[in-house]
Amino acid sequence: MCGRYVTPEQAAIEKHWKATPQGIAKPLSARYNAAPTQTMPVIRGADRDLVALRWGLIPSWAKDVKIGAKMNNARGETVSEKPSFRVAFKRRRCIVPMSGFYEWHTTPAGKVPHYFSLLNADQLAAAGLWECWPGKDGAEPVESFTIITTAANAIMAPVHDRMPVILPENAIDSWLDLDNQDTDGLQELLVPYPADEMQEWTVSTRVNNARNENEDLVVPI
Repeated sequence: MCGRYVTPEQAAIEKHWKATPQGIAKPLSARYNAAPTQTMPVIRGADRDLVALRWGLIPSWAKDVKIGAKMNNARGETVSEKPSFRVAFKRRRCIVPMSGFYEWHTTPAGKVPHYFSLLNADQLAAAGLWECWPGKDGAEPVESFTIITTAANAIMAPVHDRMPVILPENAIDSWLDLDNQDTDGLQELLVPYPADEMQEWTVSTRVNNARNENEDLVVPI
């Protein structure tokens, strides 16, 4: 799964991904402990529009927004079949820009957090889906997203059995092209990222509390 991650400031995202902000009133700051239900940067569309959406996908048919807290991830193996995700998989794909992400290893002494990132790049593109909940009973519409996960690679496996789908640079345009509805071809992208292109280290348990938010969280211990 992917339940916490790090994202750079808006200017760095725009430069790295050649993205254009849309509807963002105040520049987005770097976040070192992003958690579900928070509003985070997402890139969507062939023109690479940078938008701020709520993390935790809320299907259009949902009664209220609460369901989103449990839908921060979508399993890549079933994303084309599940009612909550299958339409978005065809028509509303996005990437979630990250510097890296956290995962916890369960030990006899408790859960130990680890930080994962790319070895030779300062940002990665996690595969995502987005949705627009139309609003009900007087509630405002909400745009939200989920992060697609896959089986762990060799660097992740000792810590957790799942990891976010990280798209290689040469697959991003195809993923964001919503005219591309080749679901078989898209499904082939939902695989573990090469382990030899990643790095990881143990970090402070301060990351366990989503209220802690500073760059010291990613420092190795």
